[in-house]
Amino acid sequence: MKIYTFDTTLRDGTQGESVSFSAEDKVAIAEKLDELGIDYIEGGWPGSNPKDKEFFALARGLKWKHAKLTAFGATRLAKNPVERDASVRELIAAETPVVSVFGKTWDFHVRRALGITEDENLKLIGDTVAYLKSHGREVVYDAEHFFDGYFANPSYAYQTLEAAQKAGADVLCLCDTNGGTLPARLAEAVADVCKQFGGVIGIHCHNDSEVAVANTLAAVEAGATHVQGCINGYGERCGNANLCSVLANLELKMGRRTIGREKLQNLTSVAHFVAELANLQLRRDQAFVGPSAFAHKGGIHVSAVMKDSATYEHVQPELVGNRQRVLLSDLSGRGNVSYKLHQLGLNESLPESARRELLQRIKQMEHEGYDFEASEGTFELLVREAQQPEFHPFDVMGYEVTTKLQNGNGAGEETSTSASVTLRVGESLHSETATGQGPVHALDICLRKCLSAIYPSIMNVRLVDYKVRVLGARGGTAAKVRVLVEWSDQEHGWSTVGISDNVIDASWRALVDALRLELMRMLETGTPPGQVRTGQSRDFSWAV
Repeated sequence: MKIYTFDTTLRDGTQGESVSFSAEDKVAIAEKLDELGIDYIEGGWPGSNPKDKEFFALARGLKWKHAKLTAFGATRLAKNPVERDASVRELIAAETPVVSVFGKTWDFHVRRALGITEDENLKLIGDTVAYLKSHGREVVYDAEHFFDGYFANPSYAYQTLEAAQKAGADVLCLCDTNGGTLPARLAEAVADVCKQFGGVIGIHCHNDSEVAVANTLAAVEAGATHVQGCINGYGERCGNANLCSVLANLELKMGRRTIGREKLQNLTSVAHFVAELANLQLRRDQAFVGPSAFAHKGGIHVSAVMKDSATYEHVQPELVGNRQRVLLSDLSGRGNVSYKLHQLGLNESLPESARRELLQRIKQMEHEGYDFEASEGTFELLVREAQQPEFHPFDVMGYEVTTKLQNGNGAGEETSTSASVTLRVGESLHSETATGQGPVHALDICLRKCLSAIYPSIMNVRLVDYKVRVLGARGGTAAKVRVLVEWSDQEHGWSTVGISDNVIDASWRALVDALRLELMRMLETGTPPGQVRTGQSRDFSWAV
C-alpha cells in the first residue's frame, strides 16, 4: 500500500530550538528531499516572515522531479472576509500547487485562543478551504489539536473535519499538536475517523511524550495513508515525528511503500546533509541513520556480529545507507581487535600473542583517558608499531613554547607565540623555530619544518579538526585533558588522540602520532618519503 509522505522540516522543523535555515539552505534541502522521493515538501509560511517569502520566490524557478511544493498557513481571521485576508492572499501568491492550512479542532482552543464561537470557527474553516480550492490548489487540511479535541468533545471535532471536507479538502490530517497522546488511544481515534470519513486521512505527531514515531506508525496501522514529519525529528519543543525513522519502519518493517527501497538507501546521507545545513551535529544514537545505529562495542556482541550481523542488527545498515562499525574500548574483546585489523587490511600482520598484548594495552590506555572510539588512527599506529618495533621515522628530542602578551596597556592587547622543536631523524638532529597563531599552531609548523627536509611528502597531511575535553571536573585547571585531532591526506582521513595534564603536551602527542602514522603507511605502500604530490603547496598554516 502506498503511504504519501509530507516533509515539514522547512516549516515546523525550523520552529525547533537552534534550527535555522537561510532561504538558500531551504532551497538546497528541498531539492535533496525531492531527489529522495518525498511527495510533499512544506516550504514555510509565506505570510509570516521575509525569509519564507524569499524561499517561495526562489522555488518558482526550480524544476521538481517528484515532490509537490506546499505553502503553509492558517484559516482566515474572524474579522476578515476570506478574499481580503492578508495571510490567505499570501498563500495564493506563493504559487504552489498545494496549500496546507490549519484550523482549530478543540472547542477549548476556539473559545480561549480565538475568542469566537464554535459555529464561527466552522465558517473560518469552510471559507478558507473553499477559497483555496477555487484557485486550483490541492488542500491539505491540518486539524490542529485534533486528539485533544476528539477526546474532549468528539462531536465538535468531527464537525470541523466535515467543514473542511465539504469545502473540498483533499487530505484531512489529524494533528497531535501538544504531543501528549499515547499510541493506543491515538490509534483508536484514527480508526474511528477512517470509519466515518472517506478520502485520505493524514497524521502529524509531535514528540513531547517520546512516541511521535510510534504514534505515526500506529496511525498508519489504523488506516492513515498520509504521514507528516521532519528529517532528524527537528521541530518545536521536543520535535516532530522523525521522518527518517518513519520512512525506514514503514518500508522495512510494515511493508508499506513510501519513497521505495532503492531511494531509502539515500536516507543516511540526507539526514547528514540536513544536519550540516542546520549547523547541528547529527545525534549519534539516532535510529537507522546515526553513526552509532549499527556500532558494536561489547566484545560478546562483536564476536557474534562477525559470525552473522543479524545477531545484533535488526536490519542491514546498507538498506538505509548506513554502515556497520566496531568500536574499541575497555569493553572490547579479541573480536573487536580482529575486526579492526581486518578493516585496516592488517589481519595477517599480528600473531595471537601480539593481539592479546594489544588488547590489554588498549584497555589500559582507555583507563588512562584515551578514547579509541573517536581515534582509530591512534589504534592503527599501535598496530603498526607492534608490527615494526624497530622502525622509528623520527624521535622527539625536545620542544619549547613561549607566549608573550604585547601592548599590555589595555588597548588592543595581542599575544605572540613562538616554539622550537628538535627531532632526531636517523643519525641527524633537526631543529626549527617558528611563530604561530597559538602554541599548537607554532608547534605544528616546527614539527613539519623539521620533517620536511627528509620527508617532503608530509606536506600532504592537513589538520581538519581539533577538540579538547577536560577529563574529570574535580581537578579544575589541573585536570587531565584529552585532545582529539582529525587529519586528512586527500586520500583518507584519520584521528589521533593525546592525553596529558597539560593541554599543549596532549596536543603535541596527537600531532606527533598523526605524522608518525602517515610515515609508517608510506613505508608500507612504498610511497617515496621524499615525494610531494603534484599541486600540493607547502603551506603550514592552520589555526586553533
